[in-house]
Amino acid sequence: MNVIENNKHRIENDKDTLSNLMRRVKGESDRARDFLAPTHDLQKGTTDDGLPYVVMEASKGVPTQLFDINEVAFGQISSNAGIDVRTARRLQEKVPTEFDSVINALWRKTPNVRMLRTHDNVGPSSKTVVGSNGKLRAFVSDKFKTFDNLHLLEATLPQLMESDAQWKVVSGDISDRRMYLRLKSNVQTGEGANVNDVMANGIGLSNSECGSGSVAVFQIAWTLACLNGMQTQNKTRSSHITSARDSDDWGLLSGEAKDADNKALELKVRDLVQAYASRENFDAVLESMRLAKLDVIEGEKSEAVQSLGKVLQLTKKETSNVLEGLLNTIGQAGYSSGSPVTRATLVNAVTNVANSADIDDVDLWQSRGGQVLNLNRNDWARVAMVA
Repeated sequence: MNVIENNKHRIENDKDTLSNLMRRVKGESDRARDFLAPTHDLQKGTTDDGLPYVVMEASKGVPTQLFDINEVAFGQISSNAGIDVRTARRLQEKVPTEFDSVINALWRKTPNVRMLRTHDNVGPSSKTVVGSNGKLRAFVSDKFKTFDNLHLLEATLPQLMESDAQWKVVSGDISDRRMYLRLKSNVQTGEGANVNDVMANGIGLSNSECGSGSVAVFQIAWTLACLNGMQTQNKTRSSHITSARDSDDWGLLSGEAKDADNKALELKVRDLVQAYASRENFDAVLESMRLAKLDVIEGEKSEAVQSLGKVLQLTKKETSNVLEGLLNTIGQAGYSSGSPVTRATLVNAVTNVANSADIDDVDLWQSRGGQVLNLNRNDWARVAMVA
């Protein structure tokens, strides 16, 4: 039975997160259509209500198509034209007719072939252009490798379900940019920085169908008391610019050759899932967390967070979020009021921010937790010794 259509999953949680994710992935896959088109066959326009759209002229038996443009595709159209995205948004809002003219002129005078990745419309919407054939969700190179969310789940779920790590889904999300699936092991657990501070091995998968990053498989160390997740340095990415990434040959490959290339990537991802289920890898992370407990903050907590913000190059708002994460961490049951703030505490403070972050920022905060754990001696001194 196809793993995507199988509703009985040993790794499912009590919220049916995986089942809901798979239904959405399957539904989006069924509605997906891709087109290759030279830009001189495209025309950008804007409705009287300010909604941007693209018209693709009829070609090779495909009738004329009209697509709404989502934020991801809008940014890619702007970047392809050499226009800063923030500037493009302002032009779209203030002078849409003139902005359309600039884009169309560039498409005619500097033509290039683009892949238009679309989703057919589910139903009418107030944010849908009248007569639209669907939503333009990506405006990418004709060499873009279409390794989709369905491919990733089909390649990894059997391995996850059969693993001795006894994985259990923690979260699964899809944004306009990426799909994410994060799991924790029911059996690979151990003591972290403190007594009764139990951690569990975890694994994460992410993919973008629209050019917002690579296929990624990564290890997560979960703190079970608060389900903060820290991404370790064990992370592997595979680019969406294919095995033809060093040449212009991808567009010339047959469907059979492209399928073979995707199959090779599926096998690679499958093997990585197995490798990151290693108890040895997880034990190394636990030891790092126990050592991090020995790195004590000498100065004021708030000043240490400000210094950490500078080391990690955070914005003022992000630094404020870390301070809030620190307060959440030291306010948890079981945290002794007399305990010093350590590097391990700051790891949890940073990863705590992920619990309230936007879908596409969770990975960033979890990986920042890993950065804190692995700060070099000089950077850690800037944080710990602040006056």
